Amino acid sequence: MTTQFVRSILERENRLALLIGIYAGLQITGSNIKQAVTVGKIQAEAVLAMYERHQTGLLLTAMDLSAEAEAFGCAVNISEEDVPSVTGKVVADIDQARKLEIPAAGSKRTAVHLGAVELLAGQKKGMVIGGCIGPFSLAALLMGVNEALKATIMGAEILKLLLEKTTAFLIDYLRMFREAGASGVIMAEPTAGLLSPVGVGTFSSRYVKQLVNAVQHDDFTVIYHNCGARMVHLPKVLEAEASVYHFGKPMDMAAALQMVDPLIVVGGNIDPAGVFRYGSQKDVEQNVVALLKKNAGYKNHFISSGCDLPPDVPLKNIDMFYTTVKRFEK
Repeated sequence: MTTQFVRSILERENRLALLIGIYAGLQITGSNIKQAVTVGKIQAEAVLAMYERHQTGLLLTAMDLSAEAEAFGCAVNISEEDVPSVTGKVVADIDQARKLEIPAAGSKRTAVHLGAVELLAGQKKGMVIGGCIGPFSLAALLMGVNEALKATIMGAEILKLLLEKTTAFLIDYLRMFREAGASGVIMAEPTAGLLSPVGVGTFSSRYVKQLVNAVQHDDFTVIYHNCGARMVHLPKVLEAEASVYHFGKPMDMAAALQMVDPLIVVGGNIDPAGVFRYGSQKDVEQNVVALLKKNAGYKNHFISSGCDLPPDVPLKNIDMFYTTVKRFEK
């Protein structure tokens, strides 16, 4: 399905540059991570700070993969300096999986992210893109990542039961993002990158496809993000039938673009840690130019970080990213 978001990229004269990660905006606003993931207004302020600094045309909310797990009952560690992390699982056996209730979308801190979208949409500055976790990655948090990976090989009944519940919850959650004014969401499915290609198709793409079919409209796009996927995974990843895919450092972006339909948009994939956090401005410039040259012939590619930027990434490196893209396009 070719959505408004997809058409906005394919019809652009200049290539879209969009970094994943709003926590760096807190360096501008003076707030901290704990405030940003618990107060929608503070998160929106950080998003707007980055938007005003770079005029990207898109307002992207926080990537917080703990909020949905917390809604299901997982314990979460929230601090001022680090992105929230899940510290406890809620399912240890099939009986607990059967008894696990699907929480209401918008409950607990999922309301914070919906609130941030609503505030940003009210600014009418451009498309607002929300963030959520994917069905397999959420199920893995609910039962433990190692246990989930084992269950893909033996004991898949418990995993499939959880996937039915996480998918049902996410369908409701994404519909609420659209109602709040979002033009789409980036659905992060990083744990699927640990699976075999067959596992990706069976335990991730099958359920992402259900989500896409249920919630995607002309005015609402599901962007599938998997920072661990490699070329060997790509055929099975594409079975999700999303309109936009976003990949991390392990993906051969040029080879991926050769494989996908030209009406499917692919984003990525400069290393968020090695280049943006620990590299110099020169490193950023060189990596941006190299990626743009390699993919110059593909209008369906937008340049981005391969995953969420670390909160303490130097702002000068982010500035260099956007400056280099503009120079290259000229």
